Amino acid sequence: MTVSYRQPGVVLTDRRFTVPLDHDHPEGETIELYAREVVASDKAHQDLPWLLYLQGGPGFGADRSVGRPGWLGRALKEFRVLLLDQRGTGHSTPASRQTLPLRGGPAEQADYLTRFRADSIVRDCEALRPLVTGGAPWTVLGQSFGGFCATSYLSLAPEGLATAVITGGLPALDAHADDVYRAAFPRIERKVAAHYARYPQDAERARRIADHLLTHDVVLPNGYRLTVEAFQSLGILLGTGDGTHRLHYLLEDAFVRTPQGFTLSDAFQEQVQGMLSYARHPLYALVHEAIYGQDGRPTAWSAERVRAEFPQFDAAKALAGDEPLLFTGESIHPWMFDCDPALRPLRDTAGLLAARADWTPLYDEARLAANKVPAVAAVYHDDMYVDTAHSLRTARTIRGLRTWITDEFEHDGVRTGGTRVLDRLLAMARDEA
Repeated sequence: MTVSYRQPGVVLTDRRFTVPLDHDHPEGETIELYAREVVASDKAHQDLPWLLYLQGGPGFGADRSVGRPGWLGRALKEFRVLLLDQRGTGHSTPASRQTLPLRGGPAEQADYLTRFRADSIVRDCEALRPLVTGGAPWTVLGQSFGGFCATSYLSLAPEGLATAVITGGLPALDAHADDVYRAAFPRIERKVAAHYARYPQDAERARRIADHLLTHDVVLPNGYRLTVEAFQSLGILLGTGDGTHRLHYLLEDAFVRTPQGFTLSDAFQEQVQGMLSYARHPLYALVHEAIYGQDGRPTAWSAERVRAEFPQFDAAKALAGDEPLLFTGESIHPWMFDCDPALRPLRDTAGLLAARADWTPLYDEARLAANKVPAVAAVYHDDMYVDTAHSLRTARTIRGLRTWITDEFEHDGVRTGGTRVLDRLLAMARDEA
């Protein structure tokens, strides 16, 4: 049953679908997918082409916006939009510490989660498309990991696409996770240096917080154990348009004086636990490295291993000398499954996924080289989350793909510059078509 309702300027319809857990065995177990249809109020009864939005992540449900802000408002000028909660996210059948024990133990949970990568998401989309569009191809807008999915879509089912629009999400086609993180840590270091250049006072603030964490056992109100490595991981903010400012405001109010001396304030701890907890998106932590697995090698906690190649990120060494504390970025580490109460029960499951070596290919380079779907991509200069050099190498592989390389926006440009970004990309796609 579908339910429709209104927000300012739009009509929304909740839609639910049943798809196979394993598309190679359609007669087997099924899961539920949720998607929200959005159409401009004044076009609600028009026969419009469809745009499928694939959210970044992995592990995040689609945007929960109100009305028609940013890129969505631009899309609604000519499309009926489907905001899909990819499998395991949002209102789709969830995958969390609460639900995964229904599968059995860690081995059964890990086997289940192997079906939550881009290839399965693409096959979900193809199962939904006839039910949504009547079989007509649709335009896909893939942000970040959604762009990884769109690239898989061009590889696996290009007949389902009228146009592919990718923002900050052209993946490396053949890089191992080690290659991804080996390229990432120098980018992160540059972002941290830029932050300290903008807010030089934050260098001493960050050192003071790190020193406190190295000498105190801090447990946040939600049970999260705040280690210095966890504090450093707040650098994930620095890849977004307003992230450097958000980090600055967080650091400036870290300490409060008490009868026992200075300690981390309740306000600081409250903010930090919201930023670090994976309670709302545990799938991100579980399969983040698995999205790069496809070459017969395990990911084997890649980010943790590769970080050791960059000793400047060691907080204790930085504080022992006169070096700035370096924050880290978008990476998952085994200690997170000790610190975060939302992840602790899933540590063994995550370890089995990290050890897995039988990942199937996600991209077909030969098919991409013969691509006939109009395809465009925004590539953000020095993107902290997706390596620019990797993206441009992939762009050269996909026949006919046009790129817009810009330093006007960070990785979340489709959010911060939504109308301008999407307007430009759709114009490029029309020229390509």
